[in-house]
Amino acid sequence: MVKKLKKIAALIAVVGMLSGCSLTLPVTATSNEVGSKVGTAEATGFFGWIFIDQDASIQTAAKNGGITEISTVDIKHGNILNIIVTYETIVTGE
Repeated sequence: MVKKLKKIAALIAVVGMLSGCSLTLPVTATSNEVGSKVGTAEATGFFGWIFIDQDASIQTAAKNGGITEISTVDIKHGNILNIIVTYETIVTGE
């Protein structure tokens, strides 16, 4: 029974280490009303610094959402063991 519990605990530890996490942070807000449109732009890299031809800029996120008047900008950062790193810019507005 104890060996079985140790195996289960080891499995839970491995799954926990392989899981990722993400955090969304506000970057800026303007005096414009919060609009109904949302635009996003994402960049995915490896080992925290290898990003090849990626664009997660505010300008690209606004363009992708058809936004000309920006209300808010948030950045969502995701990380899986610092091997796969993602940045997503989220823009709202009209």
